[in-house]
Amino acid sequence: MTRIISGAAGGTPLVAVPGSLTRPTTDRVKEALFSRLDAFDVIAGARVLDLYAGSGALGVESGSRGARAVDLVESDAKASAVCQRNADLINGVLGQKTVTVHRSKVEPFLDRAAATAAWDLVFLDPPYPLEDGTLSAVLQKLAVHLGPGAVVVVERSSRSPEPGWPEGMTRFAEKKYGETRLWFAEPFVPDAIAPGDLADGDLADADGAESPGA
Repeated sequence: MTRIISGAAGGTPLVAVPGSLTRPTTDRVKEALFSRLDAFDVIAGARVLDLYAGSGALGVESGSRGARAVDLVESDAKASAVCQRNADLINGVLGQKTVTVHRSKVEPFLDRAAATAAWDLVFLDPPYPLEDGTLSAVLQKLAVHLGPGAVVVVERSSRSPEPGWPEGMTRFAEKKYGETRLWFAEPFVPDAIAPGDLADGDLADADGAESPGA
């Protein structure tokens, strides 16, 4: 059973999507991920986007930890209904509508987003069968909707290649947890040090003090 780990609703069980339709992030990986995001100081007051949301666990965790607004995007009817139940749960705890569910495919959602729409923290946990080219196209659409200092987290199989980062986005870290690999990216800053300029030891572990743009 997955749960909200910390924050206003810490310890609260979440509704899971029935069957094998989705591949939920394990509590172990989620805890390590949010430990790193806490070190980046990107959650409190953030505008969060959870694409391929599944049960919405990553998005609602962000809401529990102080995100200003959270958008969950999920196209499947059953998964979207679970997202709504989990959103209602966290919104009830917070006493306000922080989490909003959008039943939509990811590409049309990004196409419809206002030109001025910008998010500070974005999660992408697409189905493993999603083709690399399709993921790259989604990242391209996303790149123009990132706020200054935004962090993008892509969760993939540890056997999958590194995502194809579009112009306007650059990877600054990655971390493997068993069969799962997390990739971290940020808006490209021309004067920043490229990830390839850093030695392997310069990227801290999940509980280290690494920060975006390092």
